Amino acid sequence: MVDVAPIRLTEWTSCGGCAAKWGASPLTALVRQLVTDADPQLLVGLAPFDDAAVYQLSEDLALVSTTDFFPPLVDDPADFGAIAAANACSDIYAMGGRVIVALNVAAFPERLPVEAIAAILGAAAEVVAEAGGSIAGGHTIRSDEPIFGLAVQGLVHPGKVWTKAGARPGDVLMLSKPLGSGIVLAGGSAQDRSAAIATMRMLNRAAAETLARVAGGPHAVTDVTGFGLLGHGWEMAERSGACLRFASERLQFYAGAREAADAGTRTGGDARNRAYLEGRVTVAPDVAPAVEALCYDPQTSGGLLASVAPDQEAALAAAGFHRVGEVVVGVPAVVLASR
Repeated sequence: MVDVAPIRLTEWTSCGGCAAKWGASPLTALVRQLVTDADPQLLVGLAPFDDAAVYQLSEDLALVSTTDFFPPLVDDPADFGAIAAANACSDIYAMGGRVIVALNVAAFPERLPVEAIAAILGAAAEVVAEAGGSIAGGHTIRSDEPIFGLAVQGLVHPGKVWTKAGARPGDVLMLSKPLGSGIVLAGGSAQDRSAAIATMRMLNRAAAETLARVAGGPHAVTDVTGFGLLGHGWEMAERSGACLRFASERLQFYAGAREAADAGTRTGGDARNRAYLEGRVTVAPDVAPAVEALCYDPQTSGGLLASVAPDQEAALAAAGFHRVGEVVVGVPAVVLASR
């Protein structure tokens, strides 16, 4: 790794990580305007949009394509690069694909030390290599604030594409990482932030490979990022025509996240996520406000949320997933219950 003089990347930006995403309401309206007549080879595109686009190349091969980038949410350049890479690759895994190649998408202030930029790019390349892919180029422009991410391409069998649709009443909902990264980075202790960063640097590759071994495959999959557990849960509920019921007592949080939430720590994406989900989410009165906030909290490099048959719960739990709820009969909605 490149040695970097001490630098605090969060001092170079006003909003970091997936909390910097546009709110879901204006984004959804914009996407609807962009929908055109679909190419029959475009298996997953804008109508409806999912975690990545999927384009069929042949009878047994399809391309999975995504891009994701944001300002720093952590101070260390190598952590930033690694988290950005893991976060971008996650969209490929959420579609059931494998990573093959990635391009850097970068915007840096000209005064940002070149050693810091090298550390960002180097750490990202290491994560892409761990994912089984290669960095094949990219594009860099000048910017007042640092922004970094990747355009990632993957491959998947056309008949084995995962989407947010397909969750069935009776399914259990399994999640592969804890919640609360935004809140713990904003208000947690140095030790708690360090522990969260270590998990955020981790790829969802192993989680996706575990899901691929599920008999009959998972019924629906997404990754939990900027819209929080409730926002991405709503997308799955809407696409599936079902009700997702999360049990607050089953949720696992990053160390220090609950304490920071109890102390009132919130991120910029909290209000946007609540506004978008108004009328779509019901929260039981006995759910603590801090837990509710952690479910709205924008996540960066979050876990895979999968809807699977109940008989797959034990195998997924043994592989690091934890049960967070179930799919029930009802109109599309999300319920946050106590148990």
